[in-house]
Parts: sequence; C-alpha cells; structure tokens
Amino acid sequence: MKEIMIKSVKHTQFIDITKKVQKAISPGFSGTATLYTPHTTAAICVNEGADPNVLHDLEKLLDKLAPWNEPYFKHAEGNSAAHIKAVLVGNSQQVLVKDGQIQLGTWERIFFCEFDGPRQRNVWIGLAPE
Repeated sequence: MKEIMIKSVKHTQFIDITKKVQKAISPGFSGTATLYTPHTTAAICVNEGADPNVLHDLEKLLDKLAPWNEPYFKHAEGNSAAHIKAVLVGNSQQVLVKDGQIQLGTWERIFFCEFDGPRQRNVWIGLAPE
C-alpha cells in the first residue's frame, strides 16, 4: 500500500490528485489502483478536470442537498453536512493502470473532495496486478 498526503486550504475543496496518484504507481505496473480515504468527511471522485465549472456545479448541488445550517441535523460536532456529502460521493475509487499509466478518459481527473476543511488528509493506494 502507498500513501499520499493532501492539505486542504478551504472548507469545501476539490483537489486534483491525479499527478500524485500517478507518481505513486511504479513504471510498468498493470492492474488496478484502489484509492481510499480514511476520513468520514472527505471523498474521492473521478470527474471532468478541464472545465472548473463542473466542480463548481457539483459543490453547489451538494450544498443544496446537505446545507450546513440545517436545523434538524443532530450530530454534536456540527459537521453533519460534511458526513452526508462524503457518503454521497464515496470514500474510494478504482482506476485501471496499464504499463504504469493511469487509464483515464480525455477530460477525466482524480479529485480529493474536502468537505470539512481546512485539514491535513491522506489517501491510501492499493495496487493489484492483472
């Protein structure tokens, strides 16, 4: 297993970690890379990285689905919205790797999704050969 560190600087932030994930993969490796974040208020997604409006729109929709000031949330820490967003997006992704290269679509990037920052976070990478 490999690990990459992420430092978020905003409360909600989509951080492109594609290059960090790529660096963690050995040249010539082929198989799958499972990306997992062990944080209950963060997630990992694969989505478009060319147009920043896509991430903007995703953030706004998630805010609408799980707003921070919802009076019926009962979690004592006050960050229920972050937990809900993390469940909706998911804490893991699996990507294919061929000859040491992550196989993504033309516009795809891998994002760490921070929903309760700023914080120091980590992503674990498990590699399974073909």
